[in-house]
Amino acid sequence: MKLVAITSCPTGIAHTYMAAESLEKTAKEKGIDIKVETQGSVGVENELTLEDIQKAHAVIIAAGTTVSRERFEGKPILEVAVSEAIKNPGNIIDQALKLEAGKQNLSKQVEEIKKQRSEERSGPYKHLMAGVSFMLPLVVAGGLAIALSFIFGIEAFQQEGTLAAALMQIGGGAAFALMVPVLAGYIAYSIAERPGLAPGLIGGMIASQTGAGFLGGIIAGFIAGYTADFLKRTIKLPRTFEGLKPVLILPLISSLVVGLLMIYVIGAPVKGIMDAMTAWLQSLTGTNALLLGTILGAMMAFDMGGPVNKAAYTFAVGLLGANVFEPQAAVMAAGMTPPLGLALATVLFKNKFTKAEVEAGKAAWVLGISFITEGAIPFAAADPFRVIPSIMAGSAVAGALSMTLGATLRAPHGGIFVLPIPNAVGNLFGYMVAIAIGTIVTAFLVGFLKKKVNEV
Repeated sequence: MKLVAITSCPTGIAHTYMAAESLEKTAKEKGIDIKVETQGSVGVENELTLEDIQKAHAVIIAAGTTVSRERFEGKPILEVAVSEAIKNPGNIIDQALKLEAGKQNLSKQVEEIKKQRSEERSGPYKHLMAGVSFMLPLVVAGGLAIALSFIFGIEAFQQEGTLAAALMQIGGGAAFALMVPVLAGYIAYSIAERPGLAPGLIGGMIASQTGAGFLGGIIAGFIAGYTADFLKRTIKLPRTFEGLKPVLILPLISSLVVGLLMIYVIGAPVKGIMDAMTAWLQSLTGTNALLLGTILGAMMAFDMGGPVNKAAYTFAVGLLGANVFEPQAAVMAAGMTPPLGLALATVLFKNKFTKAEVEAGKAAWVLGISFITEGAIPFAAADPFRVIPSIMAGSAVAGALSMTLGATLRAPHGGIFVLPIPNAVGNLFGYMVAIAIGTIVTAFLVGFLKKKVNEV
């Protein structure tokens, strides 16, 4: 028996590779031959060949983004959330093996699983995360380029012809200018595939030009995608003219629809909302800042890379283009705290963990400093009722302190590795204090709540 699989998470950083490793390890234990293609942040790795697919009994797609199924035509396909492949790889492999070869429809068991998956995860949520995954590299590169330009002085970029000006042009003038169009374009691409890309990019660019920002880009992406998808399914042409559809008819009509709606109907109201939200966020102090940081922090730890975590993260990333940097700092601090706190707990309270968990704690240090919240998943899966409240409390404290102390962050990823870059982090000392205290709170709560491993 041979299986092939694809794993892909929205950011393409942690879940993608953890799911692949989980499937490969479990398949080896079961004596099943499996090849897993990862569609991560660096692109496709371990790509499935035509021969691999032809020999496969079934296909497993464990993804939080849209994955093309065209090359698997005629093969039974089991689609699951990427987190399921991490938590229940054995169950997923068993389900895939039960699928009858050659069947295009899924078995009753698989249909039940698909019904259980929320509409948010399989529909709009997945499309939004597809857009975010393509936008992220632009935000990271742009934010760090801007931070590097400030090495020469906060206003040094205003002097034309200088290196500071060039870095600002790369970061602010190019990377950040593309952020919203790429977000909208790939939301639309996720919905309608290639016909959605052009109207999505155009709608996103208009959102940027009208000041509607990332919120307008999200709306434009969904309008473009669903419009292109509707037109693709409803417009029927003679075979001789069918070639005009993807290159002329669909891009033109869908671009006009989304463009006119953004200019005359949606742009101005959404700009007003964005301006009001930006002004409110920039004025946050005291109790309000603490409350927002607490909420964002708790969300980051709640499902450790799941939809709630990604909602908080997307909110913070979107605000970078509006020059609001405090929520991003709170979100990254809160995302680092769960694995760091659990790693510390395995050192301070070894009698509360199994030998395997103590070993996992060593890896959790590395995952934590790299801002990979998913490093907490093995501990949470083993003891969710004690671990999840503990990591949520620690992350809430980290987020609240980060916001209250006015820490800012220009790069949406990288963990401690972006901290040494001059001007990437505002109030660096306060930011490190927030992470440290959040980590300690998590560790001591876990140590207090968990039972000794020899207790029943």
